[in-house]
Amino acid sequence: MKKITKATYLKWYEDMLFWRKFEDKLAQVYIQQKVRGFLHLYNGQEAILAGSLHAMDLTKDKMITAYRNHVQPIGMGVDPKRVMAELFGKKTGTSQGLGGSMHIFSKEHRFYGGHGIVGGQIPLGAGLAFADKYFKRDAVTLTFMGDGAMRQGSLHETLTMAVNWNLPVVFCVENNGYAMGTSVARTSKNTEIWKMGLAYDMPCGPVDAMNPIKVAEAMDEAIKRARDGKGPTFLELKTYRYRGHSMSDAQKYRTKDEVAEYQKIDPITQILEVIKDKKYATEKEIKEIDKRVKDLVLECEKFAEESDYPDASLMYDVVYEQEDYPFLSHKVE
Repeated sequence: MKKITKATYLKWYEDMLFWRKFEDKLAQVYIQQKVRGFLHLYNGQEAILAGSLHAMDLTKDKMITAYRNHVQPIGMGVDPKRVMAELFGKKTGTSQGLGGSMHIFSKEHRFYGGHGIVGGQIPLGAGLAFADKYFKRDAVTLTFMGDGAMRQGSLHETLTMAVNWNLPVVFCVENNGYAMGTSVARTSKNTEIWKMGLAYDMPCGPVDAMNPIKVAEAMDEAIKRARDGKGPTFLELKTYRYRGHSMSDAQKYRTKDEVAEYQKIDPITQILEVIKDKKYATEKEIKEIDKRVKDLVLECEKFAEESDYPDASLMYDVVYEQEDYPFLSHKVE
């Protein structure tokens, strides 16, 4: 694994803080109705992305996930201003404003969404990995999903095919405790999700996903295995989200005390404590990082606010059209 250095800790702190504040800003503008539709925030789960990126080769590896998907593309290299513009529905967004909150996408940076159907991205992730193996591209795909997706048939079909074909894919379950408002304990006799990999003779295990170091270590091992042609790995990333499933979630299924307990092991706080203990940065330097983060978030908001909405005609340019479609019995005038 790439060495975890002073620079790593400082980058982790700045990145995770920016992702947190970026999402906080989205919550704010959502209430102002500047962002519409659904909005699923990542607050509390940042260590997963920080650790994963450390283990990945961003020149060739890919990532795909569900609809809690705003900060991942930023980590992969997408301009955060374009991500925010996409959520505002502006034409400067990653999909010219047509994708919105749940469908951020960047082929250039190998981030393949952003999928609204629960578990819908799982076979697609294996498909990306299959293409890489077929074309001998030496790339690995990280396929993320929530704990609620464990009840989808597509997961089991995909795991079967992936292990049979030794696909270069890492299946990453972000277990934040609740599938919307339903705990794992209410949907399964066995709450140790990682053990599902045992049924497929697939390397699997739990990961403390509130700590980016633990995530980086587990991801590094899984990615190396995939890149060496030894097939997929199934990881349960044990994490927690501080906000609701979406902005419309009243969170009646959990207590404030429960949230407060997890905030004691906040990934950003953990990294900041290491920075202070090891004297990697002075208080002044930490405040400078905080200011850079705050300024960048405001810059993203300003960019999104000042960008134009796409022309309505754009919608007709991104829909498949075939004039001589064989199943149309008559021409529509």
